[in-house]
Amino acid sequence: MRGALASGALAAAGGTLAACGTEGTKQTEASCVSEDTSSTDKKLAFSNWPQYMDVDEKDESKHPTLEAFQSKTGIQVTYTEDINDNDEFFGKVQNQLAACQSTGRDIIVLTDWMAGRMIRLGWMQKLEKAKLPNVEANLLRSLRARSFDKNDEYAVPWQSGMTGLAYNGNVTKEVRTVDELLTRADLKGKVTCLTEMRDTMGLLLLSNGHDPTNFTEAQFDDALEKLKKAVSSGQIRRFTGNDYATDLAKGDIAACIGWSGDVVQLTAEDEKIKFVVPEQGLMIWSDNMLIPNKAAHRSNAEELINYYYDPEVAAELAAYVNYICPVEGTREKIVAIDPELATNPLIFPDDATLDKTKVFMALDEAQEKSYSSKFQQAIGA
Repeated sequence: MRGALASGALAAAGGTLAACGTEGTKQTEASCVSEDTSSTDKKLAFSNWPQYMDVDEKDESKHPTLEAFQSKTGIQVTYTEDINDNDEFFGKVQNQLAACQSTGRDIIVLTDWMAGRMIRLGWMQKLEKAKLPNVEANLLRSLRARSFDKNDEYAVPWQSGMTGLAYNGNVTKEVRTVDELLTRADLKGKVTCLTEMRDTMGLLLLSNGHDPTNFTEAQFDDALEKLKKAVSSGQIRRFTGNDYATDLAKGDIAACIGWSGDVVQLTAEDEKIKFVVPEQGLMIWSDNMLIPNKAAHRSNAEELINYYYDPEVAAELAAYVNYICPVEGTREKIVAIDPELATNPLIFPDDATLDKTKVFMALDEAQEKSYSSKFQQAIGA
């Protein structure tokens, strides 16, 4: 959802090494062959981000759509919410994937840019499109043939979302701009930003009047100086992955850079928690289902991926997670579940909202190494 390292210098060094494609880290279909045992082993392991799956209101250990999938197919799913930050997760699995070893996971969910890195390194298995008819029929046109997966061979969007500002109206007044977030005296020490470089720096670039889809190194450095000042002044309490949501809900922080779906969920519990589209614009992204090398249950995983592209299933999921649904036909289905959600511009954005969104510029390996290193140093990672 989203990645700068939160797991220390060793992981940072490893992440940079792998990102640059250092000899010995890359794999190919020929060098790393995966065996599919799905026909005799009806199970799969699914790693995802927190708050990214529907939950039974009476029993939070149950996920209705997953329960229905298991009943329908006989495939037993081990579901784990162990992805809090893209780079942090990269640090967990890079040694196994670089060595063509199993991670113990059959599906992982990663943000566009990290999905692209994993694909470049040859660490993901190709999908068999014949087993994904719902994806072929219902994937939004705007999410096809993306730059990091031009033939739609590896990554299937799980959800999409937007990055903007959020504040808790119980503890502060409205926050409208990034500059307010980073300089307002009453917010000092009560602000968090995301460890995801592309989200945080995308908003800072916008706040300086620069385009995150096409910027220069000087413009990046200019935006980074603004961030450094907010860090050194004590304005920013810390940098977070998904865990900012709990602090915002409790009022432990007053305002933050956050993700649309998280904040929609929090607003449902407390209407004084608000998501804000910054005046200068906001960022948009997708998180993607991928099957890593040596995952032993590829066909089972493809069956689950295809299942979530049934509009009725996608509607049930979207009604809970409240992110932008990548499945055509979902809006019509969600009306029966909750008509208000069908008109929520953070779940089904209107043209006015989408016109304000930007996708962070694609980086080559040298740029990724340089910008990530600068950002990590600035946030103290």
